Amino acid sequence: MGQGEASARGTTMEGDCLSCVKYLMFVFNFLIFLGGSFLLGVGVWVLVDPTGFREIVAANPLLFTGVYIILGMGGMLFLLGFLGCCGAIRENKCLLLFFFMLILLIFLAELAAAILAFIFREHLTREYFTKELKRHYQGYNNTDVFTSTWNAIMTTFDCCGVNSPEDFKDSLFRLLNQNQVVPEACCQRASQAGELAYDRKEQCLSGTLMFRNNKGCYSAVVDYFELYIYVAGALAIVVLTIELFAMVFAMCLFRGIQ
Repeated sequence: MGQGEASARGTTMEGDCLSCVKYLMFVFNFLIFLGGSFLLGVGVWVLVDPTGFREIVAANPLLFTGVYIILGMGGMLFLLGFLGCCGAIRENKCLLLFFFMLILLIFLAELAAAILAFIFREHLTREYFTKELKRHYQGYNNTDVFTSTWNAIMTTFDCCGVNSPEDFKDSLFRLLNQNQVVPEACCQRASQAGELAYDRKEQCLSGTLMFRNNKGCYSAVVDYFELYIYVAGALAIVVLTIELFAMVFAMCLFRGIQ
């Protein structure tokens, strides 16, 4: 009788643990499902945004590729979350195994991408944008999306070039504007009658250091978004942690299903 009660008690505890794992896995996969939905929403918004961001993305191959990567990752996470939730609730071993293999592949790919992005982040980013600036920036062509975007960045962040004003040496801008050292967007501005106006623009265009912004836009933008970069990094760690726990719960549930 004692052995029977112990066996029954053990079976009940095992069933309770299995039920707990099942609902924990459902919660983790629901979070993955929501994350995939968010990425899909961001990607679709960027592609259909009527305010002009769509044209900026289309003009830059790197951003254009990035948007479709976001859409692909969002779709994959959306599908994985759905499969995980269904596999957990229905206790389907095939769905659970398929979910585990897929999320393992994604987890390893994300981990490798994060490590490579961290190792090569500064060199590749500066090199890419400097090359693009020298090759495509025109200075005053407001109909060119690349040029107007760079003008907006330089005036917004009071910066010049990617690394410094020296980036405009041997560039398309200097070829088109041989009598100017830096573009107008690099010139310092002062408040006049409540509005910002360029201060000593002629001296600035001729290369006088005192009247131009000498800080590179890469450093200016990174400094401005430093908090957001750390938040994005923290979110990436959270996502990887959620995926790791989801894999563990999937395998535990798979082994526990009779």
